[in-house]
Amino acid sequence: MSNENDAYEYQTSDAATSWKEVAPGVWRLRIGSPEGLSPLALIGAEPDIAALGLMEAAPPPFRWSDITVEECGNNAKLLVLPLDGQERLYGTGLQFIRSNQRGRTRYLRVNSDPKQDTGETHAPVPFYVSDKGYGVLVDTSRIVTMHLGSTLLTSDTDTEWIRDRNLDPEWRATMPSPRVEIKLPSDGAFLYVFGGPKLRDAVARYNLYCGGGALPPKWGLGFWHRVPTLHTDEEALREALEYRERDVPCDVIGLEPGWHSRSYPVTGEWDGGRFPDPPSFVRRMGEAGFRINLWEHPYLSPDSGMYSKLRPMSGSHTVWGGIAPDYALTEASAVYKEHHLREHVSFGVAGYKLDECDGSELTNNAWMFPDHARFPSGLDGESMRQLYGLMFQKMTYDLYRAENRRTYGLVRASGAGASSLPYALYSDLYDHKQFIRALCNASYCGLLWTPEVRKARNAEDWARRMQTVCFSPLAMLNAWGDGTKPWSFPEVEGVVRHYIRLRMRLLPYLYTAFAEYREKGIPPIRAMSFEIPPEQLAAASGEGAGALDTTAGAYGKRRAKEWDDQYMYGNDMVVAPLVEGESEREVLLPEGVWYGLESGIRYIGGGIIRVASGVEHIPVFVREGAIIPMMPPLSHVPANGAKTELHLVHFGDAPGMCMLYDDDGETFDYERGGGSWHRVSVVPDGAGVLCGRLEGAGELPPSYCRIIWHLRQTSLEK
Repeated sequence: MSNENDAYEYQTSDAATSWKEVAPGVWRLRIGSPEGLSPLALIGAEPDIAALGLMEAAPPPFRWSDITVEECGNNAKLLVLPLDGQERLYGTGLQFIRSNQRGRTRYLRVNSDPKQDTGETHAPVPFYVSDKGYGVLVDTSRIVTMHLGSTLLTSDTDTEWIRDRNLDPEWRATMPSPRVEIKLPSDGAFLYVFGGPKLRDAVARYNLYCGGGALPPKWGLGFWHRVPTLHTDEEALREALEYRERDVPCDVIGLEPGWHSRSYPVTGEWDGGRFPDPPSFVRRMGEAGFRINLWEHPYLSPDSGMYSKLRPMSGSHTVWGGIAPDYALTEASAVYKEHHLREHVSFGVAGYKLDECDGSELTNNAWMFPDHARFPSGLDGESMRQLYGLMFQKMTYDLYRAENRRTYGLVRASGAGASSLPYALYSDLYDHKQFIRALCNASYCGLLWTPEVRKARNAEDWARRMQTVCFSPLAMLNAWGDGTKPWSFPEVEGVVRHYIRLRMRLLPYLYTAFAEYREKGIPPIRAMSFEIPPEQLAAASGEGAGALDTTAGAYGKRRAKEWDDQYMYGNDMVVAPLVEGESEREVLLPEGVWYGLESGIRYIGGGIIRVASGVEHIPVFVREGAIIPMMPPLSHVPANGAKTELHLVHFGDAPGMCMLYDDDGETFDYERGGGSWHRVSVVPDGAGVLCGRLEGAGELPPSYCRIIWHLRQTSLEK
């Protein structure tokens, strides 16, 4: 029964006739007069119309008349969308606390300390996707508040849900709501709706509309190591060479603040004492198979050669005494690019770690410029802070693209439209379970995330973290603070070495997954909701029919399991990490037959299994019939032109097929026909014997010298 005596009414404007289909299955609505610079406008990526046109046709997921824009006082606008009683909503950026955002209010503000479940995060993306098969994006540089079924009008309140918290265990803090309410900037915004028909399709459309997923260079998918802050060139080289001595693969060495002549604020210039000859240092590291990645942040010291040029093009407030340049200005961006090209990129620096472009203002450790800061472009501090991480990704990406070189890097802030940018997010927070959840949640919004390893409480914690990071988009040990190494805990050194080597062996599989991300928009590492139908996921979560729990997490309680502690790794693997203190766990497997990647144990999917695993293994499962492209565990990724063996490992007794992608791994020549796809299949011959086939341009993909088939395997150890 509803209360129809609603004392408050919103004034509604009719937007039903203003929708425009801007790409296949993508619709846009202009609300008000949006500010000129939005995330999508800043990135400027061309939608992949051809790839969108190849997707299954998707009708509009709403009757447009069901979406309203309401005036709600103080010139604010309220966007209202309908919500089904059983929908689960995912996304809103890099969220650490939960996956299903249904029943939650998300205050989407950039924040370097996202310790509360408010929606604030390093990468707040005002995009949510429904398990009903559609997505909704608000494109604006302003902070957006999304009420994702967390508000209830008096007229919609059913007295059946009003319970006595003292006595009724069914009491809920958030009652079922039939609407999403999004508070928009007073000037308005662009609203996008992405069709399905499935959740994975809606996410793919979002990524393809934003230019397609990022394709890193091959070396970026190897293992990374960041040396302590004040290391010299010789110390960094010795630390790198120890990887070679211990037979541990490594491709990237990261330099932390001490490479700068001054830091906090920074100069962007080499310290002459620690690095007397940077070109020689980078060359020597390259000869040993290591790429160099440089740490920096946006705030320039008066001692920087860029300072006098950028001072007139900077904001009204400093950070650590350094200016905050306004990189919305083309002239400011040009100064940054010219300096970085001359001082770093021209002699081989491979990329950047873009730190502290997120900021902390409302904490006891405040340091960011305030929301009321002013910038020459006309942006204020709020918009600049929301866009700063995107600006730095875009500038450095464009810098390398102009040199026909791919880069891969790290960033601590991002936002909407970042799908095509080759950067992985990271955080100073250090909760292992939250790291795993972030791997799942990043997949909904065109983001990549690394659960980097820094330190550990003990050997078990160390091994478990290393196992997880080796099955992530960017595998890195960040030893900047305490000098840890993969072998810092001798009792698990062999375990850690094994998984770093396994990461190298799986590079052809992972690189192909990233190529599919670029061309089809499907994230290489993704949450289980991409693979498992909503009704099966609900049943496995312990939710009864018609009893979606919108209060999960309210007052410290979580009633339904979200399965955000496991994820798909490419098309044919499920990774289910364990954390310190765990020796067994439940795993939800998709339909079909699955094999333990290393145990060889056969499992029937379509439900929950329970597995035990000592610290020497992370539970990973491979689909029967899958063909996993692999290579030898080399010390580093082969350079362009070098060739290695291709191992094609087929699991189980069922026929199977996969696609294998290859290119030079370093340039953008793939955009001009320099990449190749091969179809790999295992099928029965006339006598019923399974045989392997490779079909495509040329006998072999260009990076490989020969093929070794492994048919009817049940594990990598056999």
